[in-house]
Amino acid sequence: HGTFLDTYFRLSVGQCVRTLTTSKEKEEVTKTLHTLTSYLDDGPQTHYTRTLQFLISNINADWLQLLTVPQCTELWDGLFLRGPPDQTLLVLMDGISSMSSPSAGLDRLVSILERFLQSGRLTVLLWTRCQGTGPSDSPQLRETLLSRLVALPDLTANQLHHHNKTLFLPQQYYPLLARDMLTVLERTCQALRARLCSSCIDDSLVFGVLAPHLSSCTLSDMVWQRVCWKLLENVPERWLESVLTGMVQSYFSPRPDALSRIMGNLVLKNKKAQFVITHKLLLLQYKYETRVLSILLGYLAQDRERRPLLIQVLRSLCQAWANPSAVRHTPLEQQLYVSRALLLCVGLLSDAELQELRSELLQCMLGGMQSHLDSSVVRVRRMGMVVGECLSSRMDVNGAKLKFEYEHDEETEELLSLMTPLSEEETEPLDDRLDLPQDIKGKTVPSQAVPSQAASVAQKSGADSELDSDDELTPYDMSADQEMSQAAPPRYLRDCLEAFLSSEDPVRVDLSLRAIEGLVRKNTSTAREVSVELSKVLLHMEDRYNTVGFLSLRQAAMVALTVTDSVPVTEYLTTEFYSMNYSIRQRLDILEVLILSAQELSQPITDKGGPSKAIQRVTMNTPLYPGDDPIHWRQVVERRIQSKTKRLSKGVTHPPAKPTPNRYAPVAGHFFFPLLRNYDRPQVTFDLLGGDHLVLGRLIHTLGLLMHLAVNAPVATQMGRALLDFVWAVRYHVDQMVRRGVLFAVCSIFLSMPSQSLLVELSDQLFETRAWLADVAEGDPDTDCRNLAVQSLVLLEKSLKTEMNPEHPSVL
Repeated sequence: HGTFLDTYFRLSVGQCVRTLTTSKEKEEVTKTLHTLTSYLDDGPQTHYTRTLQFLISNINADWLQLLTVPQCTELWDGLFLRGPPDQTLLVLMDGISSMSSPSAGLDRLVSILERFLQSGRLTVLLWTRCQGTGPSDSPQLRETLLSRLVALPDLTANQLHHHNKTLFLPQQYYPLLARDMLTVLERTCQALRARLCSSCIDDSLVFGVLAPHLSSCTLSDMVWQRVCWKLLENVPERWLESVLTGMVQSYFSPRPDALSRIMGNLVLKNKKAQFVITHKLLLLQYKYETRVLSILLGYLAQDRERRPLLIQVLRSLCQAWANPSAVRHTPLEQQLYVSRALLLCVGLLSDAELQELRSELLQCMLGGMQSHLDSSVVRVRRMGMVVGECLSSRMDVNGAKLKFEYEHDEETEELLSLMTPLSEEETEPLDDRLDLPQDIKGKTVPSQAVPSQAASVAQKSGADSELDSDDELTPYDMSADQEMSQAAPPRYLRDCLEAFLSSEDPVRVDLSLRAIEGLVRKNTSTAREVSVELSKVLLHMEDRYNTVGFLSLRQAAMVALTVTDSVPVTEYLTTEFYSMNYSIRQRLDILEVLILSAQELSQPITDKGGPSKAIQRVTMNTPLYPGDDPIHWRQVVERRIQSKTKRLSKGVTHPPAKPTPNRYAPVAGHFFFPLLRNYDRPQVTFDLLGGDHLVLGRLIHTLGLLMHLAVNAPVATQMGRALLDFVWAVRYHVDQMVRRGVLFAVCSIFLSMPSQSLLVELSDQLFETRAWLADVAEGDPDTDCRNLAVQSLVLLEKSLKTEMNPEHPSVL
């Protein structure tokens, strides 16, 4: 009987198609369309797709023009809006993709698709799929349907361009899809109560609407929980990762209870889900917020059956955090991400688990701290200190806890806070936690007891103090008092030198150290007589008496000596930089003094012949060790790039600064070239190209700054060529601070060398340099390295274009 009806309707539909193709009468066309519409209610729908495809192919046919607008809307559009919605959606999307744009036919299909979405046909489509009442189809057809649902905004945008409809934009379409899915899920729960079942879901972009509703519905309804579990278990493997990432990024409470209610034990049942949650989101990606990490790890810790995966994740995180190669080659952001995950994971361990893993955690802590402290990047070293402190505190090894001295900032405070569990006010009630071990449920925050104890002590002491109060006595104002000194400051440089060499009096040494800079600048002739000897004493001086500001005072004195008697002092300092039996700190001090001296000497010569106020500000505000803070030299480069870049949008720009005489240009070579002499000769206590990455990075930064300050100097071209030859050998160094220094030096070369000299002197290296910079800009794991490479490329292109076409320089 079914075969007979199918044959009958197939013949009838074929007759209708022939009639429409040949008819020229309005009544006949209207009657035929009514017949096709009636088949949607009474007959099988196997030929529905062919019918719609025929209508679209004849969208400009003469017989369609015979209908009035209301008739066309009711009969022609109605055929698209009353039939099986899955077939309609597929035909409409194919028709829109193949239609010429712009055209009247395309406008009609777009209008029908709008009505299709607005009239709830997506809900019907999803519900028929959940019921399984639609026609049988293949996995390929289901995959195609899912693809069209997900990619509808992209497909319409590619075809309609600026004429796209607001409803098709992601901000409108995906919430609409999510609401239709929620409607279907509600029907599914009602059907389950009547012993019916199941559904499917996709695309993480809709979870901003779905997740809060699912979290609320599953809070007290086990049927909703069963629906969500079944829902996620039936997600096609191709879509599972996007569903999981969309779920964990959506808004939940700070605790992972909601994720546990919605996902259940999916991570144990599905290998793909286990890989995404325990490996990919924690170790291969690092773009998610700390909240996402907390939810993921808390989800694994919520259930006894899932806790073995938490231990597995902890072991993986320990290996990643302590791996020296990962510390050297992975981006700093990823290292910070792994550090957060490690601390969160350790904070979720029970005492029994902690005891079992103590040896592994101790090995991770010691090896990881060594790898981080060996780095020349301050943030990496500080990260190692903070994580080491936290792990030591959590393990409580023999009652001893590590404590480092480091600068606290938002990053360190966040890492430290990860070891403190959330307070009850920030979380859902503890009773809602699923299958959590008793030793975890009962764990309290020791630090929370401290304020109450301190308060009670304060109250007690306050009560006692009232018995012995001296409030009636008026305190004497001593704010203007000054400490009286028994000794007078020295008046001559030789007295300072004698105090440094022979005096054991802390007051005399302190006064000499505070007076020496002013004496050097006031008595330049005397300073030149003792400049080298005094520099030697200051370089070897130690802070024996804990003098306040010792490092700054000593450095200021050495800078004053270098500025006053530049050639002999720089010759001494650059020679000592490569000498034996110096500490790394002393070598870094030498580089810092050379930088600050060159900055002061590079200022324009004033009428008075002395350093201007601007010079003093630069010297005082420069960080003691600028390599620790890359902001300083990055701003220097940015200002120079801005000054060399022309922009039409800003109108008439100020002409470049006119070169003015300064004291650095004649002596720039004495600062620069001696530092390139012996870098490849390892000494007994010093191996620049070996393990001393920190000194190498600072040396290259120093050379880059000395090159930058030599702009317009006659020796700049020779300096640029020598510097490029030097850094070329270490351009692929494993340490990111060294690579940053190399790129900064290259940027300084392009900024400071004249365009003509750049093209003539470095012509044989420019092509290879440009290719290397392009590779770094695209593939270096360090963000600063990529940015510096881009800036260097911009400067290089600017210089070359200016030299090739000086009359019409390019506008960037």
